[in-house]
Amino acid sequence: MRYAYITLAILCVVLVALFGFRGTTFTAPPRQVLPNALFPQMTIQAKYKPQSTSRFFADGRADRPLPAGVVSRDTIVDDDILASGKTANGEFLHGLPDAITIDARLLARGQDRFNIYCQPCHGALGDGQGITKRYGMGATPTYHDDRLRKMPEGEIFNTITNGKGNMLSYADKLTPQDRWAVIAYVRALQRAEQATPDDVPAEHRMELGLK
Repeated sequence: MRYAYITLAILCVVLVALFGFRGTTFTAPPRQVLPNALFPQMTIQAKYKPQSTSRFFADGRADRPLPAGVVSRDTIVDDDILASGKTANGEFLHGLPDAITIDARLLARGQDRFNIYCQPCHGALGDGQGITKRYGMGATPTYHDDRLRKMPEGEIFNTITNGKGNMLSYADKLTPQDRWAVIAYVRALQRAEQATPDDVPAEHRMELGLK
């Protein structure tokens, strides 16, 4: 009888070592002792995975196209000026909307989005010398042209939203808030291009070797 208890204890230890306890962090899917069809668990669910197949749809694809007219709830903005870049009388806004707080966080976000979506054509400095110019796209303007320096921020927002010339719309890639962040960063690039040593604050002049 004693050997039976010992054998049972060893079997328990082996089972625990093989299958572990629920709630334990695993690096691989947990082993299933019994068929999942008999004892379904949350670890195994019937679901479609991206780019998988489906026998339910005639085209065999699990991924479905968006219904006509669908609008992402992330792009719904109650503030008309924030969403359109135009004032109540339909004119392009000068400056950024009151709902946008201009700070280091906004500029950092603008730089991040700019580097992803704008830099390939407009260049890291906004001078129109992006990588696409090497492949024949020579019509990309520089942000440092007086025309774009004087352009209302709302008009720049409208261009990002709807596109212009060879530039397509980026409304599906940049939320309204991100578009304003990009515009703020573009203004920072324009300001930096015309900066002089006199613009450096006194407490930072020594860092740049300025007197």
